[in-house]
Amino acid sequence: MYNFEINDNLKPGLYCVATPIGNLGDITFRAIYVLNKSDLILSEDTRVSSKLLSKFNIKTKLLSNHKFNEKKNIKYILNLLKQKKIISVISDAGTPTISDPGGILINECIKNKIQVFPVPGASAAITSFSVSGFSNNFFFCGFLPEKKLQIEQLFQRISKLNCPIIFFISPKKIKKITSEIQRYFNERNILITREMTKLHEEYIRDKVKNLDNIDISQKGEMTVVISENINLENRLQVIEESVKKKILKLLKKMSVKDITLKINKENNISKKIVYDFCLSKKNEL
Repeated sequence: MYNFEINDNLKPGLYCVATPIGNLGDITFRAIYVLNKSDLILSEDTRVSSKLLSKFNIKTKLLSNHKFNEKKNIKYILNLLKQKKIISVISDAGTPTISDPGGILINECIKNKIQVFPVPGASAAITSFSVSGFSNNFFFCGFLPEKKLQIEQLFQRISKLNCPIIFFISPKKIKKITSEIQRYFNERNILITREMTKLHEEYIRDKVKNLDNIDISQKGEMTVVISENINLENRLQVIEESVKKKILKLLKKMSVKDITLKINKENNISKKIVYDFCLSKKNEL
């Protein structure tokens, strides 16, 4: 079934290869090709990766490369890469370096002018966001900090961003920080994804304020997507009377473009709303 050829002469260097986040069928043909052609595969957990390689009959040697030994491996790996070897780095699931090991090695390759190539594929953050229905831009947190105080400090900062927020968390832990999530994101919607692309995948859609009543299984990998603040978005489309008066004064000495930028920056009001208001009032002057 997987007997295929790709007309692609691989260049020496480090290949950042995405692997399935659940369903093994989500691996790409190119990922299989690159892993087969590699001289060495750096694996977060060789026990997990060996099952994947066995499934697709990939015989390439595995080397354990996780957050506790990544720095220790650097010298050995760089030496191989300088010998024009092809080395792939993979995580247990998804795209390497996205909340997984690999970032240190990539930076060392960049410093040493060794080429780094992405082999795209599955990513839990992007996969969950693609079915959220929320606005296009987002902020990705990765795994939340361990301590509640650190989580609260993070939420306090990012709650000021009017865009969707994505983070990874265990089903057990989300119950422990429900009050913190509600404190900073209570006016938003939430999508909780669990075991994506696997047999028992689950997608829970609700409002953050209802989080206490949501029944979440205590098993499996979970990604949470919190929506942009809908109420804030609507509120920012309205110019308050005090701001309107200020704009009228500014119209006597500034251009519409400069006023738009100034008001947008000072009051966080949509540039289009300010610009249109300025034009309408300028025509009346």
